[in-house]
Amino acid sequence: MKTTPLPLAPNDNPPAPVAAPPSPGWAPQEYPRRVLVLVTGLSPQVVTETLFALAVQRRPAFMPTELHVLTTTEGAERVRLALLSDEPGWLARLLRDWQLPAMAFGPSHVHVIQNTSGQFLADLRTEQDNEHAADFIIEKVRQFSLDPACALHASIAGGRKTMGYFLGYALSLYGRPQDRLSHVLVTAQFEHNAEFFYPSPKPRVIQVKDLEGTKPADASEAKVMLAEIPFVRLRNDLPQMLLEGKSSFSAAVEAAQFALQPHELVLSIRNRLVTLGGQSCYLAPEPMAVLLLLARRQVAGLAPLPAPPKEAGDLDLAQAYLGALRDCGGPLRDLERAERAVRSGMDGSQWSSKLSRLRRVLGEELGPAGRQLIDDGGRRSVRNRYSLVLPASRIQLEP
Repeated sequence: MKTTPLPLAPNDNPPAPVAAPPSPGWAPQEYPRRVLVLVTGLSPQVVTETLFALAVQRRPAFMPTELHVLTTTEGAERVRLALLSDEPGWLARLLRDWQLPAMAFGPSHVHVIQNTSGQFLADLRTEQDNEHAADFIIEKVRQFSLDPACALHASIAGGRKTMGYFLGYALSLYGRPQDRLSHVLVTAQFEHNAEFFYPSPKPRVIQVKDLEGTKPADASEAKVMLAEIPFVRLRNDLPQMLLEGKSSFSAAVEAAQFALQPHELVLSIRNRLVTLGGQSCYLAPEPMAVLLLLARRQVAGLAPLPAPPKEAGDLDLAQAYLGALRDCGGPLRDLERAERAVRSGMDGSQWSSKLSRLRRVLGEELGPAGRQLIDDGGRRSVRNRYSLVLPASRIQLEP
């Protein structure tokens, strides 16, 4: 069968307008935006089976306001033919048979996994394919998690095992209290049956297979079992820049590993020696001064440091930087040059240049721990806000 990837066009049925964030303690079914996201492969039945279990069988019911499928080109074609078609149109049948409300689900809600070149993937057979799938899935979950008025329910029942793993891990990284993870099972004789998509409200005879061959069975007697899967929520331990900015799967895992390890940062100021996570390196005066400035703010319990405007100088930031530079004990000529450079205050370009240099050196010298040390607060505001990811209790400043 020839397969054609579905277009990634604007939503055919946009979700309901985002309301104010719900109060703490709201149950998932009470959120104004309720998203069901699934991974699928060659069995689009997992979509209708999961929806049936959540909206019909579960009490209290969780009726999605929108449905999203993450899949390959082959999976997308099967979703189009089995669920989105006029005939057989199994999704519309389910809504009609069980008198369920309409929800947002069209071709644009079927997200076909792409590689870095924008090519759609027909299957996940290579290491590179799986890397692309991981990045694709984790980014979709991160985007959903940005909406505080959204409750996300993720199902790992379909697709290749690696796809389910990536979806579950993504929810562990980005999931909030209202988000859920599940797997769905059906009665053995109806499993993987091309004619079965959900238990019908009235008797409906279909052909099933058993050890003796083919025999008739009543689809209304099928049992669907939804198993909710507990998962560890790591979201609160991730730096804000990974929550609000696009990231690869490996970078997000690296950040989570960093957050779960008992790292301590020790700055030996005069020696310009930095020790983090058991690794040490020496810094030049200027990068050391930037790091010391951020560390002092963290220890003092101050708010994250706003980046200065690109063209206007920040005199307070300039004075804090020069004070840290003096304490680092660099050559006098370097201090004099720095004083001249920020005489009118430190502007955004100067700050960005110094911070980039520090980040590059920390990454090169201290590896993953160094790369994750500075949080820029994400990309949602015009001006980033900088701080260290470690709490004050894990930062030690030595003369």
